[in-house]
Amino acid sequence: MEKILIFGHKNPDTDSICSSLVMADLEKKVRGDDAIKACRLGEINEETKYALNYFKVEAPELIENVEEGQPVILVDHNEFNQSVNGIEKAKIDTVIDHHRIDNFKTTEPVFYYAQPVGCTSTLLFELYTLNNITIEPKIAGLMLSAIISDTLLLKSPTTTIKDEKTLEQLAQIANVDIETYGLDMLKAGTNLDKYTEEELINLDAKRLDKDGMSYIIAQVNTVSIPDVLKRKEKLEEVINQKIKSENLSLFVFAITDIVNSNSEAIVLGNRTDLVGKTYKINNNIAVMPGVVSRKKQILPLIEKNL
Repeated sequence: MEKILIFGHKNPDTDSICSSLVMADLEKKVRGDDAIKACRLGEINEETKYALNYFKVEAPELIENVEEGQPVILVDHNEFNQSVNGIEKAKIDTVIDHHRIDNFKTTEPVFYYAQPVGCTSTLLFELYTLNNITIEPKIAGLMLSAIISDTLLLKSPTTTIKDEKTLEQLAQIANVDIETYGLDMLKAGTNLDKYTEEELINLDAKRLDKDGMSYIIAQVNTVSIPDVLKRKEKLEEVINQKIKSENLSLFVFAITDIVNSNSEAIVLGNRTDLVGKTYKINNNIAVMPGVVSRKKQILPLIEKNL
């Protein structure tokens, strides 16, 4: 029997990786067979490595494309331009997501489970409950890691009461202290020195298309925005190369301070006005007080101004 491949979006974050592993566990138990395989569409960042090492779980296998007719399950995304190469001809079985629906279609009926919550793993917790399946401690650990990551320890405006309650229950199952573990995991992800400028802008980058315009919003977390901006000149160089090679109208590289819940963004392209209408841009830098969420804060302002 052909395996069903499960994966999140390109340039995967902790939710994307952990949700793939968790969904694979859930589907194996629901379907009663092992013809399920968790995969990833990019390199794993330091934050995610910390979570996987802590709970002693192996990373999913890297894939770059899928064949025509390949059965797949999408988690933490639905837009084809964020998915695997060949997704247009794959057989989409299921989608579990918490983002907007765009650039997505299927030729056959599909199970689609989505809610406006802070994290995909919050929805997976519901599916375990609905199917009356016991959650193992390490699986709970993966889910709580994803929620902590996506909600910045419940500080992000994407956080819902459902995320908060789910996190509390998962912490009991995994037997971890949310604050202690959460801060350690988030800080592990702020070690950016090992990355080249090109790797930095691709760590957590999402390409979006709207009204014929293509743009990218990338984001990194740090405890010191000035430290990252020491590399501003080289970052601008690789961002401009990306804009040219991919014919982008806008590239927003958000640098988020996870301690003070603020961001500063390098904004480049011929449509910087989409950010400049809301935030003053000085020397290609937009200061964004209180902004920590790409999905809830940066993307909506761009589309509103567009």
